[in-house]
Parts: sequence; C-alpha cells; structure tokens
Amino acid sequence: MKSRYKVSLAAVLLGGGIVAGSLMNNSVNGASSSGQPGTADDPVVTKSYVDQKIAQAIKGEAPGSSTSSKTTSSTTPATKATSNTTTSGASSAEKTSTAEQTEALKVVDVKPGQKLIAKAGSEFILRNGNAVVYSMDTSGAIDITSGTEIVHNQAVEKNHLLSFPREGRGIQVKEGQKFGLVVMVRGSYTVQ
Repeated sequence: MKSRYKVSLAAVLLGGGIVAGSLMNNSVNGASSSGQPGTADDPVVTKSYVDQKIAQAIKGEAPGSSTSSKTTSSTTPATKATSNTTTSGASSAEKTSTAEQTEALKVVDVKPGQKLIAKAGSEFILRNGNAVVYSMDTSGAIDITSGTEIVHNQAVEKNHLLSFPREGRGIQVKEGQKFGLVVMVRGSYTVQ
C-alpha cells in the first residue's frame, strides 16, 4: 500500500511540475515577444546598419536621414557648424591632435646628477630608482596617489602619480645612488 501511495504521489508531483513549468514558460515567452525586432522595445542592429550610419556620420549627414533629399537639406547646418569652428580660431582637428600629443606618456631615463624638470601641469610616475623632489621654493610636487604634497629633497614613492603645478620643479636621483631613474612623463619637461 505504501508503494502505491509513493508512486501515485510521485506521478502527481511530476505532472504538477510539468504543468507549472509550461505555465511559467508561456509567461516568459510572452514577456520576450512583446516587441518586434528592430523597434525601440527590442533593438536589433546589423553590421550593415552600423556601417551605413558610420558612413553617414563621416559624410556629415544627419543621423536619421536615409534619402538623398533629406540629406541635402540636413548637410547645410553641418557645413555652417564646421565653418563656425574654423572661423572661431583653430579647427577641431587641430585641437584633437594637440590633446593627443600632450596625453601621450613618454618613458624618460634620468642619470645620476641629472634633474628632470617639469613644465607647468606635467605629470610624472617614478617606475624605477630612488628619487627625491627638486624645487627652488618651499613647495614641491603634488602626490596625487596619496593626496599629499612632497617638498624639496623629500623621497618620491614608486608608481605614484606626481603633478607639477608650476615650472622649475621636478625630480632627481637621490644622493649616493649609482643607478638612474626610469620615469613615465605626461606633458613637457627638460633634463638638466
């Protein structure tokens, strides 16, 4: 009697699980099929669509235009915007190239007895060697990593980002060291 009870209970539970699973599957399927592919509810983008939009952006066309009549009317404001940036001073291409040049990191080797002097706004990261800050006045460099100020002849920690707010400040090899420094530099500098 107990085995019949167990078998019938197992069958009821299995059947109930199948029914509950199918009901849950229908509700999940219903949730995903609410929008058509390519609409705002279900955005699907193909490579050809992206390539077309990139080509339009390069030509200066408006993002939503696909016919040539709309394109002709929308290119006039883009041309005016381009001419405005050109007459206001430097073009946007010149500004971009200047920003890229100052953002590049350079690796600089500093030998014992030399000083790496930063221009205003330059940043250094000491990668190898023992260095101290060089400054002609009481202020020095800002250690952005630790949030402190490092004054003249104070040690520089490796892998800390240093910012130099004024010209004439920099880093040098600590006295008594035989080996030089390896420094990553962003911005303008001189080696003395």
